[in-house]
Amino acid sequence: MQPETLTTGNLITRWSTQMDPSSPLPEYPRPQLIRPEWINLNGPWDYAIRPKEEDAPQSWEGRIIVPFAVESHLSGVGRRVGSDHRLWYRRRFEAPSLPKGGRLLLHFGAVDWECNVWVNGTQVGTHRGGYDPFAFDVTEALNPEGPQELLVAVWDPTDESDQPRGKQSLKPHGIWYESVTGIWQTVWLEPVPAASVRSLTLLPDIDNDSLRVRVGGLGTESSDLVRIVAKDGEQIVGEVRGPLHQELRLAIPNPKLWSPSHPFLYDLEVEVQRGTEVVDRVASYFGMRKIATGKDAHGRPVLTLNNQPLFQFGPLDQGWWPDGLYTAPTDEALAFDVQATKDYGFNLIRKHVKVEPARWYYHCDRLGLLVWQDMPNANPARDRDEALWVAQSDSEDAVRSQESAAQFERELKAVIDALYSHPSIVMWVPFNEGWGQYETERVANWVASYDPSRLVNGASGWTDRGTNDVLDIHEYPGPSIDHCERDRVPVLGEFGGLGLGLPGHLWVDDGNWGYRSYDTQDRLLLEYTALIHALHGTIAKGLAAAVYTQTTDVEREVNGLITYDREVFKLDPNAVRSLNETVYSEAKVATLLVPTATERPNHPWRLTLERPADTDWTLPEYDDTGWTIAHAPFRGEIVGRLASVAAGTTWPTEEMWLRTVFSWNPSESANALWLEALFVVDQLELYINGKNVTSWKEIRDANRHYRHVDLSEHAHLIRNGVNTLAVHARRTDRRRGVDIGLYGV
Repeated sequence: MQPETLTTGNLITRWSTQMDPSSPLPEYPRPQLIRPEWINLNGPWDYAIRPKEEDAPQSWEGRIIVPFAVESHLSGVGRRVGSDHRLWYRRRFEAPSLPKGGRLLLHFGAVDWECNVWVNGTQVGTHRGGYDPFAFDVTEALNPEGPQELLVAVWDPTDESDQPRGKQSLKPHGIWYESVTGIWQTVWLEPVPAASVRSLTLLPDIDNDSLRVRVGGLGTESSDLVRIVAKDGEQIVGEVRGPLHQELRLAIPNPKLWSPSHPFLYDLEVEVQRGTEVVDRVASYFGMRKIATGKDAHGRPVLTLNNQPLFQFGPLDQGWWPDGLYTAPTDEALAFDVQATKDYGFNLIRKHVKVEPARWYYHCDRLGLLVWQDMPNANPARDRDEALWVAQSDSEDAVRSQESAAQFERELKAVIDALYSHPSIVMWVPFNEGWGQYETERVANWVASYDPSRLVNGASGWTDRGTNDVLDIHEYPGPSIDHCERDRVPVLGEFGGLGLGLPGHLWVDDGNWGYRSYDTQDRLLLEYTALIHALHGTIAKGLAAAVYTQTTDVEREVNGLITYDREVFKLDPNAVRSLNETVYSEAKVATLLVPTATERPNHPWRLTLERPADTDWTLPEYDDTGWTIAHAPFRGEIVGRLASVAAGTTWPTEEMWLRTVFSWNPSESANALWLEALFVVDQLELYINGKNVTSWKEIRDANRHYRHVDLSEHAHLIRNGVNTLAVHARRTDRRRGVDIGLYGV
């Protein structure tokens, strides 16, 4: 069977026309270890797709533009490969002249997934992993003169196996996107001297005004030394000299701290010295910052940056492109999403189940955005028993083979190694929503021990196992906060998902969706505004971070702030920025008015299952002494979170009426008010002191967590002394339930 030809390419970005296909992405690909001499191999290569078991092709099918995946429009091919075929590449290059004893390294930014490489017929290396950079020394395979032939073979089973692959699928639908096969980051040659710098590990230590540096060498001798110089512009601010392969402390007096509001970067120069001779020299940069957890002034667990509490807020960013899939058309395009995130007033990006090229993190470093970095998941394999591969919140972790686990952990380590020195990255997220999640505590604890300088979010959403620094929940549309233990920090790893599809900017015309869908940009802004106002309530409850879904539309998902082609900002950046900046102010502490069953199971309510004869049943003075005393939650045959909350009271009929009282005795009147609720109803009406404050219809989804709703426009109804909250709920079938709380500032 021949691989499928795709129809991608109907939607492109403006950068597609700006890209030079003979030399795409010409920028130096490794900003934290720079040498002036290098050769970019991006551009047209020969390609062929052959059955997996066949040897190298004798003829070629055409030209493919590297580094764009073969499925993408920008590759010039637009075909799927699948697990029963192999993708072959060929190109010729001229080898640069090398100094005596020098070596030539062949670098790949990323290749998805299994890659075999030959130079002039000699196999120089094999690599497995779709997200980590790798290099081969090709010196011994070079011809003495003339053109050199480079041959690359790639096999990628995508979702027909269990390797880390993020959201790729051979049958895209819903939240699963087009497959990405082959070379998708820059390929380049680097001549290096016989003794050279191979790696730099940079770790800021602001508490001791220093940078901890480890320089790895290639071909070096034990007597070689490394000289490291830090600069602020042209001014030298620190210098240290010592052996390679050992940690050195570079003093940085009175350091300028890196933060989203002041993303200051120092320059770094590194020299390898052999006696009086400098045998290698590279350039780099670093930022001085510290990420940790701590307590705020009220004793609540929070995230801190540079020893100060900072609410972290930003979008889920999946990094997909309609024309390049995993690969941005240009470096300007790559930076566009980062700058747009900054323009919207966010200070955080959660890079979702994808790893970007090093230049993306460089843009976050220089522009000042915190990054939560996901490890791409190994999702359930197609045609496999998913119960073995998807962890559930109420069950054991998934079971994985020893080979599968070893591959996941090898790639996880390689990703951490590659990104370790970027100041923007503040948190590792090894697992998301149970996809391929296994041995959570062991894996997450290994990450924490391997990189103790950053936080670890062991499992984002649904499948928390009580490990590491944060308790991360997902709730759409949300917002929400889990009532968590004393020390772990509560964060909202995904919420929002407000959808709007704009004709002319869609991947496909039909089947587009958002977690909540709207018809106009004005309505979308109103709903986003309500969401942020509600978010303030969860912050008052102690929420320390929130991730909004999402930066851009992706294929059939239209819940982005920006269209997939990056042409339309669906929400005005100025309006959103003004809203978003309010979440960073010092958080108020919530005053509990009416507790939920989670907070106080025995809080008394008055309940009747018969329609009150008097219309004034919502008023404070109404006599409800004939009603039954009951306790929340109120439910019928309900599943989900309501099934696990306290004992509660049976709700056997279609309708139910509730009343409870609460006191407000502050020195000032209430100025902010929020509802906290779980409900599965057909209709729900709430009254404060006789006034209707909210009414919902057709609420048929049982949320995993309590939903928070801003009622601040009604805060003036609360008076000093005793107040009444009255509730009317209706549900025609027995899958029903209600639990309601009220709190204010």
